[in-house]
Amino acid sequence: MLLIAGTIRLPAENVAAARDAIAAVVTATRAEDGCLEYRFAEDVLDPGLIHITERWRDRAALDAHFGTPHIAAWRAAGTTLGIGGRALTLYDVGAGKAI
Repeated sequence: MLLIAGTIRLPAENVAAARDAIAAVVTATRAEDGCLEYRFAEDVLDPGLIHITERWRDRAALDAHFGTPHIAAWRAAGTTLGIGGRALTLYDVGAGKAI
């Protein structure tokens, strides 16, 4: 299983305008084969900081994700919204277990 964790940053005044684009990419991505989790969360103490968590079945599913129309649309919207400060890390992990 692959885990991606990290953050993106956008101007705090653009957070509300980003919600529709975020909802679209999250909804479409969650429907993809191999997507186990895909979540964006706004930091309550740092306006404009968005935490991202993704879990993927395997590299093939993640690679397919990068080629989807909704990722292309998200990247285009990101330019308009001023998204920057992208800090995402990919981890290759086991299945995990509840603690």
